[in-house]
Amino acid sequence: MSTLLISGSDTDAGKTVVTSALLAYQQKYLAHQRWAICKPLQSGMGDGEHYQRSFELTQPLETVNPLRFQEPLAPPIAALQEGKTIDLGLAWQTLQMLQQSHEQVLLEGVGGLGSPLTRELTVADLARDWRLPTVLVIPVRLGAIGQAVANVALARQAGVTLRGIVLNCVEPRTAEQIANWAPIDLLQALTQVPILGMLPYLEDWSNLDRLAVAAKQLNLELLLSKTSMPTAIAGV
Repeated sequence: MSTLLISGSDTDAGKTVVTSALLAYQQKYLAHQRWAICKPLQSGMGDGEHYQRSFELTQPLETVNPLRFQEPLAPPIAALQEGKTIDLGLAWQTLQMLQQSHEQVLLEGVGGLGSPLTRELTVADLARDWRLPTVLVIPVRLGAIGQAVANVALARQAGVTLRGIVLNCVEPRTAEQIANWAPIDLLQALTQVPILGMLPYLEDWSNLDRLAVAAKQLNLELLLSKTSMPTAIAGV
């Protein structure tokens, strides 16, 4: 059993496309394995529907998004507007159930590592308390270096175990733009965190073959290495 949290520097960093690429790789090349996908909290429509529509999932559909809110806002704000509470215990129970029945569980985070899940806890707090190995997705654009440095610093301060950084081309990028905006040597020197690869711009996320091929450009051995089950429950 292995669990991986896919987090990012912010909203629209590319968490969903990285998660989709990994899941497409499994369905194309590791079909003998059972993988699960879970976005514990979702505000608004989008990611959960994408996974249910695009992939052949081997899990109850309600486990894809155990906690959902209608408005695309930070969870504590969306919950307040709907008169709801955020029960992280339900998300924890869902994760445990998926871990027991699948070899790999991919967790997609909310926003960035600093995004709030409740009024007391951020995504980074959850990653630490649930002992989730985490990959940080950084979009290739102007400011990527600063985003990487700041988010790695936050991860270290919170006690998050980072597997590494995945760079994601959120728009078509030239080789010169990539070299200037997200130079791998400089990123690794400043963060002391390995760069696990780069996803090219992928306009059509429903093309599973292209997603699977793109995933092969990542360091899958390190991304998907076995890890122990988390033992602490944040906010429960």
